[in-house]
Amino acid sequence: MVRRKKEKARRPVWGVPKGIVLLATPEGWRTSILTMEGGMLCGRLDVPVHTDPHDARAAAALMVTRLARDFHDIDVEVSWDVPEEPWSWTARITPAPDTRAAPPTADA
Repeated sequence: MVRRKKEKARRPVWGVPKGIVLLATPEGWRTSILTMEGGMLCGRLDVPVHTDPHDARAAAALMVTRLARDFHDIDVEVSWDVPEEPWSWTARITPAPDTRAAPPTADA
C-alpha cells in the first residue's frame, strides 16, 4: 500500500483587518471584520446575549487584536467611532506604533 505524504494543516489566509462592525441582535452580538484586501469575516461574538455594549466592544477589540497577532504577526489598535444607532458600532483598526524600546546609547 502506498501512503501519501502527510501535509501540514495550513491556517486560512485571512486578510489584515482594517475595520469592524459590531451589531446587537436579539440572538446575540454579531461582528463583521473588514480586511485591507477587500474581504469580510462575519460571525457571532462569544459573549452572552445581554452583555453590556461597552464589554461587547472590548471583547470585539480583543478578538481583532488576537486575530492580527496570530495570523499576521502585527499589533493593531481599535478606535471606536461615535455610534449613530444605539445597537450598532463601528471601529477603525490601525497598526500599532512600534513600542519596542530604543537600544541603549554609548553615553549611558
